[in-house]
Amino acid sequence: MLIEQIRLDNGCALGLSFEMQKYPLLVIRAEKGFLMCGYLNIDAAETLGDTAAKVKGVQSFEDMLKAEVVEVTRFARELGVEPGMTGREALERMF
Repeated sequence: MLIEQIRLDNGCALGLSFEMQKYPLLVIRAEKGFLMCGYLNIDAAETLGDTAAKVKGVQSFEDMLKAEVVEVTRFARELGVEPGMTGREALERMF
């Protein structure tokens, strides 16, 4: 497991990377929510009341920051997070 601080304009997020068999499972946690990779389920995050956004096709934290958000929970929408923005933009709104 790799844990890394990720500096953003609005604060410092925490990146977690778990090596799986072929691709890493990645999460970046901000103050009010998190950015997830394609391994994780946005519907589960919604049901649990989490503020979350999902990106796909990523293999690193840098990939996540550059990738386009493809799904969000309604709690993320309340913070202004929308599909189509970058992972970095989504995280900035989660501080």
